[in-house]
Amino acid sequence: MRPPARAYCSRSAGGAAGALATLCVLLLAERSPAANLVVNVHTLEGRALPGAVVTVRSLDGPGRQATPVHAVMDQVNRSFAPDLLVIPVGSTVEFPNSDSVSHQIYSFSPAKRFQLPLYRGKPYPPVHFEQPGVVTLGCNIHDAMLAYLLVTDAPWYGRTNDEGSWSAEVPRGRYRVALWHPRLRENSEDLERELTVGDSDRADLTLRLSKPLQPAPLSDRPHSWDY
Repeated sequence: MRPPARAYCSRSAGGAAGALATLCVLLLAERSPAANLVVNVHTLEGRALPGAVVTVRSLDGPGRQATPVHAVMDQVNRSFAPDLLVIPVGSTVEFPNSDSVSHQIYSFSPAKRFQLPLYRGKPYPPVHFEQPGVVTLGCNIHDAMLAYLLVTDAPWYGRTNDEGSWSAEVPRGRYRVALWHPRLRENSEDLERELTVGDSDRADLTLRLSKPLQPAPLSDRPHSWDY
């Protein structure tokens, strides 16, 4: 366990005392250690679930905000590559078509409705995603093509690895952890959990599904969320 951060401040007379006190508070805040938050996701049967999306929000105030990014979702071998992206609100995504055939990308999702008419190469500018939500992507020419964009306003986010685990460095405090996966049967709210990251160097949380996953779509091209 790490010892608590300390700042040693001597008293001073006059107006310097207030400035010194403020400096002490700032030093304590800057030196406040972070902890490693580890989230493990298990299926109903207790097996690790890779590819699940984990988002973490602070319950102690607005906190930090994730910086928007510029991401790329290509089209290769009549599939999206990658087929699931997690991006902060305000991010842009480019949709090049590196395939030998043309595609027509679309989304009817409330979080972002758009369409890129039939094309190859990179004829269109990046698409801007201004609000949070799940965006389901398809191709009007190839019905088997499927991808997801999860646009989040959470400061911390990511996907579980092959062992069903995801981690991030977070300050001490209270948090709400949420889970999303394309094949969940539960509502996302049913899988939200709250926890407090205290004085230890590590905080662990295990999320276990209460229902089996929905069947994987029939396709000759596996998806990153298939299990």
